[in-house]
Amino acid sequence: MVARATASQFDSGKFDIIRIPYIQTAEQIEETFLEAKKNYGIICHTIVSPELRKVLLDKAAEHDITTVDIMGPMIEAVQAVSGLLPKNKAGLIHTLDQEYFKRVEAIEFAVKYDDGKNPWGLLKADVVMIGVSRTSKTPLSMYLAHKRLKVANVPLVPEVPPPEELFQIPANRIIGLIIDPFKLNEIRSERLKTMGLGSDASYANLERIMDELEYAKAIMRKLHCIVIDVSNKAIEETANKVLEYVQKIPK
Repeated sequence: MVARATASQFDSGKFDIIRIPYIQTAEQIEETFLEAKKNYGIICHTIVSPELRKVLLDKAAEHDITTVDIMGPMIEAVQAVSGLLPKNKAGLIHTLDQEYFKRVEAIEFAVKYDDGKNPWGLLKADVVMIGVSRTSKTPLSMYLAHKRLKVANVPLVPEVPPPEELFQIPANRIIGLIIDPFKLNEIRSERLKTMGLGSDASYANLERIMDELEYAKAIMRKLHCIVIDVSNKAIEETANKVLEYVQKIPK
């Protein structure tokens, strides 16, 4: 945040801010300095370990690279005023950070209510993803969980009626995922190959795929939910669309 705020005082488009978390060894520090030297960089750090701080300062002198100690002056000031000794242990903020626990809770939720398991969990979800098999419901759910959203997902299969709970959820909390049938045919065929099965199975049959998609679209129309086409989208792109949509949902 300090780096971004600093860059905004200049022509920020000229600066790349690269975050390198979990620095734990002298080798990692050396690699970071070599990269910074190659790209004429400045190193801003929040390292609290005395041993690693010494390595960092030595490397800064060796490579003649400017470093900015973000936390050091703050820790020293608090120590001087309070008379207490700092723990000098990395990562302590995560043990107290409420957002961290929300993320863990959301990830556990996504795993527990993945692929239609425990349909009663749908009523507790922030967002419910629906779609046919291989429309990225699970990876999308996990990605959004890291953004602290509790996501459940339900596969839509013509032979299996969707759970009743799905129709008890407000439409604005349901997101339907569709995909081009030919693209899905490719994805499923590759999936069968990795499983050691032939691509002639009904799972990858184009006619079967079209039937599944028509069935899924009919369910989505019945639910009046938003629909996103994931045909040529990366997980991150679809997730951003979902996040933009969720932010507009009335609390």
